[in-house]
Amino acid sequence: MKKTVFYLFMLASSMAIFALLGFYPTDCAAPGSEKVSCTTVSFADKTEVLEEDCSWNGIPLYGKVKFVESFPDIKIQYVESFPDLKVKFVDSFADNCGEWQVVESFPDIKIQVVESFPDIKVKVVESFPGMP
Repeated sequence: MKKTVFYLFMLASSMAIFALLGFYPTDCAAPGSEKVSCTTVSFADKTEVLEEDCSWNGIPLYGKVKFVESFPDIKIQYVESFPDLKVKFVDSFADNCGEWQVVESFPDIKIQVVESFPDIKVKVVESFPGMP
């Protein structure tokens, strides 16, 4: 009896968490239909994904950057492990993924460094910049 109550409680808790995330069992469909698979949870409003062409939400992650305190294009957090992007600061020709040239005027990207809730997590490296 106690196991049954425990399992029902866990099932109800899981359903509540999925509902909070915006996923409902009615979103599931049979294989081959247009609805999402029952094993897939889709976060439709999470478009801010690092793309294979080294961009984030259409913004290239290389080139001339300016660090700002407000109105950034991207918010970053410096990390030592599990970065989304490895960055190398260069003096000129920041043409490859993860190469950033710091400038004060005419930047390609405006960046704000934050301690929490970043758009991407960055690790500064001396060699092999780009996607990990």
